[in-house]
Amino acid sequence: MSSLPKAGDFMGHPKGLFLLFVTEMWERMSYYGMRGIFVLYLSTIATAAAMGWDMAYFGIDPLSAGADEAYQKALNSNALSILGLYAMLVYVTPVIGGWFADNVSGQRKAIIFGGVVMALGQFALGTPHGMIEGLEKEFLYLGLALLIVGNGFFKPNISTMVGDLYTETDKRRDGAFTIFYMGINLGSILGYFVVGSIGEKFDYQYGFLTAGVGMLIGVILQLALSNKYLADIGKVPSAKQGDDAQAANKPLTSEERDRVKVILIMSFFTIVFWAGFEQAAGSMNLFAKYKTDLVFFGWEMPASWLQAVNPIFIIILAPIFASVWIRMGDKEPDSPRKFALGMLFLGLGFVSMVGAALQIGDDANTKAHVIWLVMAYVFHTMGELCLSPIGLSMVSKLAPLKFTSLLMGMWFLFSGLGNYAAASIGQLVGESGPLNTFGGVAIMAFIAGICLWLLADKLVDWMHDADTSQDELEILEEELEITADKQ
Repeated sequence: MSSLPKAGDFMGHPKGLFLLFVTEMWERMSYYGMRGIFVLYLSTIATAAAMGWDMAYFGIDPLSAGADEAYQKALNSNALSILGLYAMLVYVTPVIGGWFADNVSGQRKAIIFGGVVMALGQFALGTPHGMIEGLEKEFLYLGLALLIVGNGFFKPNISTMVGDLYTETDKRRDGAFTIFYMGINLGSILGYFVVGSIGEKFDYQYGFLTAGVGMLIGVILQLALSNKYLADIGKVPSAKQGDDAQAANKPLTSEERDRVKVILIMSFFTIVFWAGFEQAAGSMNLFAKYKTDLVFFGWEMPASWLQAVNPIFIIILAPIFASVWIRMGDKEPDSPRKFALGMLFLGLGFVSMVGAALQIGDDANTKAHVIWLVMAYVFHTMGELCLSPIGLSMVSKLAPLKFTSLLMGMWFLFSGLGNYAAASIGQLVGESGPLNTFGGVAIMAFIAGICLWLLADKLVDWMHDADTSQDELEILEEELEITADKQ
């Protein structure tokens, strides 16, 4: 095993946790900032002209009735398709990056490489069209390819390093992932407000350049401080560490196989969750831009700002959820049932979107009240709190050491499949209408939640006591005490 840094240095956790927190914060600022404006950028007439996506490209007769409306729908659908493919691949490559770090490079080198490559990807997207006339489409796909590859090396390995800061019996592990998750959401807020504002109010490509700078800041911090605060964490591939190197080729035990089954089954259900949740970057983003009243006292709010509702409410609601779990005591739900609750909240969010669709009806001039989208994002946030940080902690606890980053990559792979499904669902909004599409997603989420609840007892058995509510209860109590001390 790698030597662990000194524990309890800050807020009861190793300082290395907060280095990883800040590194992830800047990376998420870069990722979510780009995501917040990407569909809006691709669906503009100016971008379409630069890429060669004219009406003839989509088979639309410019002289036909309703040509302009059909053209905008085609641009929206094309943008969602590109986003969906990108969002899937950006979560597929972590399987490769996780395996490479486990067996060849170690996590630390992998996240540095991944961070640099992602920064280059943002800079490729942000290269002004005037400088690359005739190569705009090539730079678009080059940028996306670099982001996909870079994320594959960065995403699973920084999450794995959080778990590596603690021994297997350390009860602070779930609390560490909660803190780490706060970094993700602070980065999201920065991305949506900073990158989103620059992109929508000035130039979308300036937004991509800003996202690239944010990624570089994270890389520089990691290079400057990792030796001081992370000791040997992430330096040696996990498959080659100490006694585990001798056990690398041994078959998994029956208990380990059961736990891997739990990871894969619960990961599968996340496809449904992310297929709905990731409408935020696609169909809900376009709905906010074109179908929602965003004017306040004569000033129009950037549509991408609405996506910041999610990370803001993550920060607001996280301690409330922690308090609720504590008050439930022995009745606190296990991880599978928390996942099921996450599906329920996702469904409720789309019930709110159904309300927005009913308000606008078939009148092209009517716009929905912004409160419908705010309510949807709040419900989705509640679902995310029941699923995403719990899932990251679950993988770090259940995965055999030699497959930790690989299985973390598999967790993200299923998220990627959900992202790809999200694009197909988003395209249905333009074909079947928002009412039918959002209503269908709500029903799908409710059905998935019921199925997962019914499977919960069997999944808990397969965990072999790795998911003990009492340990989580003690962790949440410690977190609340720390929060009270800070206040």
